Amino acid sequence: MHSNDQFLRRSEVEAKTGLARSTIYARMKEGGFPKPLSIGGNAVRWRLSDVLAWMDSCTAKEAA
Repeated sequence: MHSNDQFLRRSEVEAKTGLARSTIYARMKEGGFPKPLSIGGNAVRWRLSDVLAWMDSCTAKEAA
């Protein structure tokens, strides 16, 4: 984790990736999307760096 890393809500992850909620959770179940961190209660957040790394890996796969 980077020192300036941000935590994203699901809606922010959806906006950044263009994926729907159901797609995010389906890909997490398959192991193809970063899992969120529990921040207490039922609240979870994704690390921006994890989401960006996932996006970079998708771009790299398309280029190959």
